[in-house]
Amino acid sequence: MNAADFCLLGAGVFFLSGLLSGVWKYRAIMTSEQAQAPVYIDITHRASLMYAFSALLLREFVPYSPLSASVTLWVVAVPLLFFASAIVTYIVHGVLRDTDNQLRRPHVLGRGQVSGVLIGGYMAALIAGEIGGFAILFYGFLRGL
Repeated sequence: MNAADFCLLGAGVFFLSGLLSGVWKYRAIMTSEQAQAPVYIDITHRASLMYAFSALLLREFVPYSPLSASVTLWVVAVPLLFFASAIVTYIVHGVLRDTDNQLRRPHVLGRGQVSGVLIGGYMAALIAGEIGGFAILFYGFLRGL
């Protein structure tokens, strides 16, 4: 699979996740006395839709990559995998209905807690991976101007 196809696959999976979580959100709204979905059901829906279009944007920059095809695949895979892991995390919190802010201390997961070091490390890796992956592609584009 090449980088552009991987981006399109990600876009499709994220968009389908957005559509399906939209049904979940609608059901939660309709069964809620306040006519409101829990926070992480809403976040799952919105983030999935935004990540679908983010994956398409990454795909548009793939032809400008200054790197080999195999390295470019990794350059897009890292942000896409972080997008996916974020969606999965939102789904877990939506199912568990355990928090309305996953970054609030203590970091709750179900009835347990997650280490702040783990959360901080994940966030640092996410920031580096998402920004770094796109920055490489964007650099290739700017270099070609």
